[in-house]
Amino acid sequence: MKDVKVLGSGCASCEATYRLVAEVAKAKGIEIQLQKISNLQEIMTFGIMATPGVVVDGKVVHSGGMPSRSKVESWL
Repeated sequence: MKDVKVLGSGCASCEATYRLVAEVAKAKGIEIQLQKISNLQEIMTFGIMATPGVVVDGKVVHSGGMPSRSKVESWL
C-alpha cells in the first residue's frame, strides 16, 4: 500500500488534486493511504514552495499546480 499525502492550504487546486488522486487509485484498484496535509509547518518540512504538493512514500513527486491524470497514474 502506498502512502500518499496531498499538501496544500485548502485551495481549489489542492482539493481537486486530492480528489484526482483518490479517483485514480479507485479506478486502478490500487489501495492507498491518502492524507490531506494543510498545516503550513508540516508542509514546509517537505521543502516545497508552491502547492499543491504530492508526496508518495515520503518522496515529493509534484509541487505547484494541478498534476495531470497520467502523472498521477505513473506515481501509483
